[in-house]
Amino acid sequence: MTQVFTFPGQGAQRVHMLQNLPDHPDVTLIKQQAKDILGVKLDALDSKEALTDTVNVQLALLICGVAWGRYLQNIGIKPDYVLGLSIGAYPAAVVAGSLDFDDALRLVKARADSMKSAYPTGYGMLAITGAEFKHVQAAVNSLQEKGENVYLANLNGEYQFVLAGEKRVLKIAAEQVRSTGVGASVFLDVTVPSHCPLLREQSEKLLAMFQSITLKTPNSLYVSAAKARVLHKPDEIKKDLALNMSHQLHWHDSCQMLKEKGVNRVLEMPPGSTLTGLFRKILSTGECYNIENLNLKTLL
Repeated sequence: MTQVFTFPGQGAQRVHMLQNLPDHPDVTLIKQQAKDILGVKLDALDSKEALTDTVNVQLALLICGVAWGRYLQNIGIKPDYVLGLSIGAYPAAVVAGSLDFDDALRLVKARADSMKSAYPTGYGMLAITGAEFKHVQAAVNSLQEKGENVYLANLNGEYQFVLAGEKRVLKIAAEQVRSTGVGASVFLDVTVPSHCPLLREQSEKLLAMFQSITLKTPNSLYVSAAKARVLHKPDEIKKDLALNMSHQLHWHDSCQMLKEKGVNRVLEMPPGSTLTGLFRKILSTGECYNIENLNLKTLL
């Protein structure tokens, strides 16, 4: 069985997501590391009020992904590949053994702070489902030609896309797509315009911060959702992590590539479930699970 661990991005967060982590010594250590470095208790990150702040959301997703990934490894369930969506790339790199958890906490805190300060209000992300790529891209192009801030950020599935930009403009884009007769839309629980050029300056600053960080060759193969390919060298992974906030994500192509490489089991780390559904559409004859709704004995 060739398996991949997937790690969700913003929008998957849930209140009290850090209160039901596995009972294991390694998880206890992870929680203590996070408390020591961040200087806060975990329940200060995942309350309803706390999760209105993108900084807390990104840190909580990092901690949750690392805790569950490490727990699975310790009980004998190990990934051949890791693949993270947006902020999910960071716990993926930690679980793969490339990025130290201590460094990841500091980097994610800096990443989230810079995103929040750049776009404190009025921006976000919107998902469109059921529409064809050509109609989504046409709506984005027409608005960009008028000088509007809207971008095609994520290509998550054959008929599932995410736009980033000003909320006012995102509504207009969704209306233009719906005028073709298809396409439902919903705002994601994301308060910043990720995966587009609006965050280019912030990603370059994060890359400069990465220069003082040492990454290792991963033990599991690290897949870049921005490039839809495996990255082997630490410097490649470093650049991918730093710049992914401003790069378009190709989740659908990444899943297709892993299928072609023989992956036949997908395990999505909590608190996510959406990535499992996206992968299942491609890996129709394989096994796709989100860990929270699975009896782990079936994997062992």
